Amino acid sequence: MNPALRASAAHIFVDSLESIELSQDDAHHLLRVLRLRDGESVTVSDGQGSWRACAVAADALRPVGDVVFEPANARLTIASAIPKGDRLEWMVQKLTELGVDEIVLLHCERSVVRWKGDRGAQQLTRLTRVAREAAMQSRRVWLPTVRGPVDFAEAAALPGTVVADPDGAALTMASVVLIGPEGGLTEAERELCAQSVNLGRNILRVETAAVAAAAILGCGGR
Repeated sequence: MNPALRASAAHIFVDSLESIELSQDDAHHLLRVLRLRDGESVTVSDGQGSWRACAVAADALRPVGDVVFEPANARLTIASAIPKGDRLEWMVQKLTELGVDEIVLLHCERSVVRWKGDRGAQQLTRLTRVAREAAMQSRRVWLPTVRGPVDFAEAAALPGTVVADPDGAALTMASVVLIGPEGGLTEAERELCAQSVNLGRNILRVETAAVAAAAILGCGGR
C-alpha cells in the first residue's frame, strides 16, 4: 500500500478527483465526527483505481498531490448463500477488507434466507453502503460490487468457478468461489460445478467459509 494512503487521517470516495466535492455525510464524518483540522491529510478515490492526496481546508478538501492510478490485480468473486441476521453484514464487511472484487448473493435450493420483492433492493442498498464504509476504513481504491440474489445455477456458469466442499481438493486458484448454505448443496447443484475445493478440515458456517476462501487466495493485496 502506498504510504500516503496508510498515513492519511481518513479515506473517502468521491465522484470526481478533479473537482472534489464532499457529500453531506462525508463532510459530517470528517469534520464533525473525526474533527479533522485544517491541513490534515485525507485521501480520496473514485473507486476505480485512481486516488489523490488532499488536505482539509475549512469545510472542503484541497488537492495536494497528483492523481495516482493503482492497477487492479486478478479479480476474485465470492458468491455465497445468504447467512442469517447480521452475519451477512459482517461477511460483506470482511470480504471488502480482504480485497474481494465482487460479492454475489445466492439463492440455493436449500437456502433458508431468501429475498423477495423490494426486500432484495433494500438489502443491496444497505450492503453497498457497508462495503463502501469498509473500503474507506481499509484504504481501498477499488470499490467492490455487491449484487444478487441470483440462482446458484447462474453463478455456477461463470468462468473459473469452483465450489466449496469438504471433500474437494485444496483451494489454490479460482476466479469465483461458490459457498452453499449450511444445509448443503443438492446433488443437482453439485453436478453443475466441475471442480470442488475444501477450505480446511472443519465444517464452516457460510460467512466463515466466504472469508476463509478470500484469505486462502491471498486477495488482501488487491
